[in-house]
Amino acid sequence: MLSPAMNERLTRVGPGTPGGELMRRYWIPIAPYSQLDDNPVRKVRILGEDLVLYKDNSGKLGLVGDRCLHRNVDLQFGIPDDCGLRCPYHGWLFNQEGKCIERPMEATPCGEIKQKLKAYPVEELGGLVFAYMGPAPAPALPRWDLFVWPNAIRQIAIMQINCNWLQCHENTGDPTHSAWAHGHMFQYVLKQQGRFEEATAQAEHTLHTRLKTGVGIKELYAHPTTHGFAKGVNYSQELGADSDYTRDHSTVIFPFYTQTGKTGAPRSEYQIRVPIDDTHTYHICYQVYAAPPGVEVPKQDSVPWYEPPRHDENGRPILDYVLAQDALVWDAQGPITDRSAELLGRTDVPIVLLRRQLDEQITRVEQGEEPINFFRESPAIIYGTGEAPDYSKPLLKHNFRKLYHKGFFNDDADRYGPALEMVKDLHRRIEEFELAQGTATATENAPG
Repeated sequence: MLSPAMNERLTRVGPGTPGGELMRRYWIPIAPYSQLDDNPVRKVRILGEDLVLYKDNSGKLGLVGDRCLHRNVDLQFGIPDDCGLRCPYHGWLFNQEGKCIERPMEATPCGEIKQKLKAYPVEELGGLVFAYMGPAPAPALPRWDLFVWPNAIRQIAIMQINCNWLQCHENTGDPTHSAWAHGHMFQYVLKQQGRFEEATAQAEHTLHTRLKTGVGIKELYAHPTTHGFAKGVNYSQELGADSDYTRDHSTVIFPFYTQTGKTGAPRSEYQIRVPIDDTHTYHICYQVYAAPPGVEVPKQDSVPWYEPPRHDENGRPILDYVLAQDALVWDAQGPITDRSAELLGRTDVPIVLLRRQLDEQITRVEQGEEPINFFRESPAIIYGTGEAPDYSKPLLKHNFRKLYHKGFFNDDADRYGPALEMVKDLHRRIEEFELAQGTATATENAPG
């Protein structure tokens, strides 16, 4: 449990709050770049601040306060210009620094005025737009591996979750929730729908795998790493597991990234929990489908985005895919859960580490120090897991994650993705390549 004061410290993200000052030391993903192809001016709310993201006619990105200095008009309705954004009311022109550089119909239309809009630097990487909202000078934008890994297909799933970001992120510190949220609840939902036998006919359906993760748990482990922390579960045959073994869980990259699957695998992703404000989270699934050396991946002109539905046409929750199940239990805790009323158990060891690490990094910022993963210069690629992929070893925990062409995509948000057909074709070609090399597994050779 946490005291109410500590809970406030870790969850609040507005300007001047301890948690908010920490978050403002990082480049924060705020939108898929391809959204600006649909509409070059977009309202965004990040860390409790209302802003407008835009792409001007020269292709430059800007992120400025949302209200014109003249008559307080909302700039989400602004007009892109060659060097900034114009207010639609009287045409005042604001550049990327928030300066008003032109005021049509005024006595000194080109005269600069003292007042400025709030403005933050923005950059694009891997199909995402990132903003830095902290003190100058801005650090380097980290080139985390999934954003820059070559020979891969990408797509971006976005959701707004109506709860505090830490409730979403603590999911990554909870390896054992999988047995119930993605096992027993999945089973219950499919049986209610009368689809259990049909949906789980394939032996490798994620539900079967998830149910097994709750059997034979001996202990959980968690330890800090260079970029965050690693965690997992030790299983015991004596307690009911098939054998004595250790199952590593997803990698945590501070402050709000989780990596599932290894870099270079046929399927991996970042789950990114961006605080919109204290009670809303911008959740990003950055999905990457890579091919091994020897298989060429078609080039994407841009990285597409999509929004997986959480409710059907009758307003009922959709709960037959993993991300929707996660989202349900996150916001079911309320806008900001009262952690002073919780009862932690032995399976919560990684959550305790996650909270301690967050408090430690807040303290570093309070003391004028740079927090973990703050880079003055960024290498060409940064491996969040700490190592480059080794194609001589399996890069997937579950082989079915490279069998989308055989139907193994229906259990998660990927099924709604605009790049799904490209991924199916890629997985088909990976299987053909591995069969030719003699490296395909028995699962992959099974009829599908």
